[in-house]
Parts: sequence; structure tokens; C-alpha cells
Amino acid sequence: MSAIVDAARPLINASRFRAAHEAEWMRLEALLKQIEKRSVRVLSDDDLLALPLLYRATLSSLSVARETSLDRALTAYLEQLCARAYFQLYGVSDLAWRDLGRFFTQGWPGAVASLWRETLAMAFLTLAGALAAYFLVRSDPTWFFGIIPEGLAGGRDPSASAEVLRATLYGKQEDGLGIFASFLFNHNAQIAIFAFALGFAFVVPTALLILYNGLMLGAMVAVFADKGLGLNFGAWLAIHGTTELFAIMIAGAAGTRIGTAIAFPGRQERMAAVVAAGRPAAIAIAGVVLMLAVAAVLEGIGRQVVTSDAARGTIGMAMLVAWLLYYYGIGRRHANRSRD
Repeated sequence: MSAIVDAARPLINASRFRAAHEAEWMRLEALLKQIEKRSVRVLSDDDLLALPLLYRATLSSLSVARETSLDRALTAYLEQLCARAYFQLYGVSDLAWRDLGRFFTQGWPGAVASLWRETLAMAFLTLAGALAAYFLVRSDPTWFFGIIPEGLAGGRDPSASAEVLRATLYGKQEDGLGIFASFLFNHNAQIAIFAFALGFAFVVPTALLILYNGLMLGAMVAVFADKGLGLNFGAWLAIHGTTELFAIMIAGAAGTRIGTAIAFPGRQERMAAVVAAGRPAAIAIAGVVLMLAVAAVLEGIGRQVVTSDAARGTIGMAMLVAWLLYYYGIGRRHANRSRD
């Protein structure tokens, strides 16, 4: 009689054990089915918080099942459930690729499109600075040395002859394309980062930096135009400049968005206004880094290999059109949806 009782004891223990913990297993399995069929994004905040706790509880149940030699079917079920949960929590999935895809197709262009007013203001400041410097240097070449540092000019100043200036447009770089590209990427990245970071100081430093960037552009154009090489310089600059200047304007726009939120929070608390402004600004500045990387490639390789003015201008304009379509075609739709 006692042998019969001892044989039945494991089955009774297994039933009690299942009854005590089955609700946790069933909830974990239901959450895993939602993730596997769709995405982790379909889970509520409570479910997301419960997921790792349910996994650990089920893992503990599996340990008990193995140690006490409960029925094999239950142990196998728990092993399978824990493996599925582990994969979703710690394994490699396609969520990162999905997020990356959303960044390029929605997040990045949508963020830049939402900054269109600030970007337009930065474009105006750049153009105003360029025109002012152009006419100043054309009227008095000594203005050039007050605008552009000697190291940055690299011999391309009013004292250079037309032959020397032409050689800088069509000659080969002695230090190699990669070094030249790296230098310009670092220089322009610094301008973009400062334009963004200085926005926190109520926008004014950002506006001045963007204006100064336009002054440098206009002064350089004036030097080449004075020697009859204005169009040649424009083509030389366009192949990478349309991307680079656009990126710097966007960086300034992102800084301006944050700066205006600090200065004029409206009905929101200042910190809440800054956080709301910071989301699109941060995404936009991440895209600016990628734009500057593209500009560096065009600067260090494309512009030095392509020597035809027509080809340089075509590439530059094609890049500008591509960015405009990307931001204000694709991006505008997502910016409107996010507001709705």
C-alpha cells in the first residue's frame, strides 16, 4: 500500500506545482507569441516591465522541475518556453535593423523636415553673410584677411595669381586624398557641432557662427571671381559644398530649435519644452554627421577625380536635389503624421 502512495506522490507534486505557477507561464507564452508574430512594440509598458520578471520566474520553475524530477513533458515545455524568452530578451533579432530602417525612412527625414523654418533662417544668414563678404572683399581685398584665417586660406588669397588659384581647382593634392578628406570632415564637423551646441545659449552664438560661415564662403568666392574664376570655383565647391553647407545649416537649425525652446517655452515648463525640442534636434544632428561623412567622401575623392566643371556642378546639384527630396518629400509626410 505504501509503495502505491510513494508512486503517486510525484504526480501530485507536479499537479500542485503546475497550479501554483501555470499563470506565470501562460502569460509569458502569450507575450512571446505577440512579439514573434508582430513586434515588441505591441506590448504595453506593464507587459514590457513584466517580461524579464516572468522569464526569471519561469527559469526558476525549470530549475525546480529538473531538480525534483517532475514529469518530462512539463520540463520539456519549460525548457522550450525559457529558450524562446531568452532569444527575445538577449538574442540577436531583427529589431535593430528595423529601427535602423525607420531612422533612415522616417526618423531622420521627418526630424529635418520639422526644422524647416529654422533651416530657412540659417540659409538666409549664410546667404546674407556670403553676399556681404563678397562685396566687401571685391571693394577692398584687405577685408579678406580679417575674415578668413591664413591657415584655412591655404594660399588662396587676393595676393595669389590666377595661375596659382587655377592650380588649386584642378591640381592634385600632394598629401593624398584621404588626409585632405579627413581634414575637411573634422573642420566642418566642428562647425556643425558648435552651431548645434551654441544653440543652448539662446541662439545668438549659433546665428553668429552661421553668419560667419557665410562670410568665409563669400570672401573666398570674391577672390576667385576677381581673377575670372568665379564659375570655376563654384563648380569646384558644388560637388561637396551643397551637402556640407546644407548639413551645417541643419545643425544650426537644430541648435536654434533648442535655444528658442529655452528662451520662449510658451505654456510648457522650460524643461519640458527643451525635451520636446531636443528629440527632433538630436535625430537631425545624427543625420548631420552622416551628411558630413558623405561630403568628406565627395571632397576627398570625387572632387579630386572629377575635373570637369560641368560634371562637378551636375554632381553638386544632383546631391542638393536628392537631399531636398529626401527631407521635404519623404520627411515632410512623416513630420505631418507625427503632428497629427
